[in-house]
Amino acid sequence: MDLPSASPNPEKPSPPRPPEPTSEIVTDPGRAAELFRESVAIMARLRAPGGCPWDREQSFDSIRKYTLEEAYEVFDAIERRDFPHLAEELGDLLLQVLFYAEMAANEGRFSIADVLNHLNRKLIRRHPHVFGEEAARSAGNQANVDAAVEGSSAAVLRNWEEIKAAEKSHSASAPQSRLDGVQRAMPALAEAAKLGAKASKAGFDWPNWRDLLPKIVEETAELEAEAAAGESAKKHAVEAELGDLLFTVVNLGRHLGIDSEMALRGCNLRFRERFRLMEQSSPRPLEELAPEELESLWSQAKDKLRSGQTA
Repeated sequence: MDLPSASPNPEKPSPPRPPEPTSEIVTDPGRAAELFRESVAIMARLRAPGGCPWDREQSFDSIRKYTLEEAYEVFDAIERRDFPHLAEELGDLLLQVLFYAEMAANEGRFSIADVLNHLNRKLIRRHPHVFGEEAARSAGNQANVDAAVEGSSAAVLRNWEEIKAAEKSHSASAPQSRLDGVQRAMPALAEAAKLGAKASKAGFDWPNWRDLLPKIVEETAELEAEAAAGESAKKHAVEAELGDLLFTVVNLGRHLGIDSEMALRGCNLRFRERFRLMEQSSPRPLEELAPEELESLWSQAKDKLRSGQTA
């Protein structure tokens, strides 16, 4: 996402000019700290009186949609192994953090220093095997874990979960349900899979993936019945039935060891590729073709991609 830049203001000094892009990879922590300090100063300048009108008008609600957008752009760059682009997208994602922190500082709530302090303390207290048990305790660790993980990532994860659980047990609000541990702040497909996994630990689950197939048929029939009613006032009922069907399909993926989000992203990519081939192969605009002609082009596109004949 490209944000509007600030207009020159003769009354306030501008931040130092950023260095020209270089192919050299900077690994010096001091240099990284210097650049981060510069980013914080730039964000403060944009939000300050006389800064950028657009930036000054923004609120937590107005920019939150960009946060999701930037996170998905990072995800996309990783999938494509576009590492030069990934560096840029990570910068855009970091901009969101700086933006929220600066707005919070403007309102007297917290600052970027508080954000970093929370992060640093969390990393130290959840890694006693790296920083030592005394440092972890000083950073707030209240769980009794064995710091001698002996190079075992599984042991590290066990300790992480125990420390995390201890943090939650000492929080102000106690959970009312074991499902409260599943955050709402995630894509719905991921949330559905995590809810199913949590319920499974209580024995509330389908015994086998095959048992979900009749359930999918059942949910499809219920969706069909509601949709066939054709009453606009019952749109919420159709939405609910579609949600039930999606939830069941996601949990089928969980039983099969498939991440539904990744499965759908793969499907979306295949659809893009096939549709693009349809457009390239069609003698006329697609909207001028009959349904059977469109179906034929679709089948041809699938065959070409399957055989690798896309050149």
